[in-house]
Amino acid sequence: MDSLGLLADGLASAATPQNLLYAVLGVLLGTLVGVLPGIGPAMTLALLFPITYAVPVDSALIMFAGIYYGGMYGGSTTSILLNTPGESSSVVTAIEGNKMAKAGRASQALATAAIGSFVAGTIGTLLLVLLAPTVSEWVVELGAPSYVAILLLALLAVSAALGASKLRGFISLFLGLTIGLVGTSTGQARLTFDQPLLADGIDVVIVAVAIFAIGEALWVAAHLRRAPLEITPVGQPWMSRSDWGRSWKPWLRGTAYGFPFGAMPAGGAEVPTFLSYLTEKRLSKHPEEFGKGAIEGVAGPEAANNASAAGTLVPLLAIGIPTTATAAIILDAMRSYGIQPGPQLFDNNGALVWTLLASLFIANTLLLVLNLPLAPVWAKLLRIPRPYLYAGILFFAALGSYSISFEPFDLLLLIVLGLLGLAMRRFGLPVLPLIVGVILGPDLEGKLTEALALSGGDVSTLWSEPVAVVCYVVLAGILAVLAVNAVRRRRSATSTDQEVAA
Repeated sequence: MDSLGLLADGLASAATPQNLLYAVLGVLLGTLVGVLPGIGPAMTLALLFPITYAVPVDSALIMFAGIYYGGMYGGSTTSILLNTPGESSSVVTAIEGNKMAKAGRASQALATAAIGSFVAGTIGTLLLVLLAPTVSEWVVELGAPSYVAILLLALLAVSAALGASKLRGFISLFLGLTIGLVGTSTGQARLTFDQPLLADGIDVVIVAVAIFAIGEALWVAAHLRRAPLEITPVGQPWMSRSDWGRSWKPWLRGTAYGFPFGAMPAGGAEVPTFLSYLTEKRLSKHPEEFGKGAIEGVAGPEAANNASAAGTLVPLLAIGIPTTATAAIILDAMRSYGIQPGPQLFDNNGALVWTLLASLFIANTLLLVLNLPLAPVWAKLLRIPRPYLYAGILFFAALGSYSISFEPFDLLLLIVLGLLGLAMRRFGLPVLPLIVGVILGPDLEGKLTEALALSGGDVSTLWSEPVAVVCYVVLAGILAVLAVNAVRRRRSATSTDQEVAA
């Protein structure tokens, strides 16, 4: 049966009353956490992870996917109304969106963001449906050496792509790989400190909840200011004929940027949203409006943002590699049900995967139907006092972590890792490399052990496959670019110091 036929079967399963209810719940929660500054879909999934012990796998994944898509949309609301992006991928939206709001066009900005998200999300999900099975068929033929190279490339790319300092990215990755070493999975105790409760390692859920929820709550508490938020009033979102004419091409161009970047290791949404903004600024017939509230500067980046969210699911489902923090938690949620994303996923769990893919179309439609009329409601939620909000987060973080194994020791781990999350924010360390390191580190070790065992310890087997060679060439290219950029920055800083001294 072709992909469209399988998708139709998945749609029938996703459209059951129970799954529709979880889809609605997911998009509402996702939009809510996207709207509230400092709370993103990754933190929400970490807090909700314990429900995987009581909810059917298809319903849980449908809700998680709805939260993912909803969070991408919700981040635009704070960008437009407060000039405070709820997600890093919504930073570019704030440039023109907040200017539109201050000029009395908040409703038009929210409308083009919502409709652009729908258009891009629908096209991106369709591309996901067409590409993911093909990629998985190709990946299934790869051996352990290729997997080692792919995982190394993913780890390096994720670490190098985030933040202004590549060193901070690699430090975060090192911390994640170290946490992933804890336990006795190899038959020898590593970093357990003679503590039997660490023999099975540290649960990824505890790590995610601590780094995201506890770390963020402590960071906000340390910088909390009681100055009231100035929220721009918003009416019912609508667009004039002129707004439609100026938005539809940026939606398509943004989609063309977002999906390929999302599908690449460490692609994310930051780069395509920025490229989309630059493109619209160059192609616009109204360049004088940029910097003052150009609708194209909202339409394009928001489309790129949501298309990248769909693209991110290609490596997650087909290879088992997460490229965002939210995707990393979805990966661990699937593993908690005994499902291993990767080349065998479509063969072993085909019905579930197609139900999940079909639910993405439903979630995308629900986002448009629910969020256009509810935009004024989301704006009012921004008035929730931060102390109440983060007190609730701390409570549910502790409750969720304790419910994993009902061990008080897990709460101690939560506090320790939460303080690590606070320290990472204090010193500007990105959190994604840590989470990806915790999840992919053991996978890398397992594939490396397998490759060396099959070759009798011959190290040359690690570059014995064409895909592995290509990955290592790309790795060398990335390292060379990083080295060249570092030398240029050093020379630039030296010349600047010399000019100042002169």
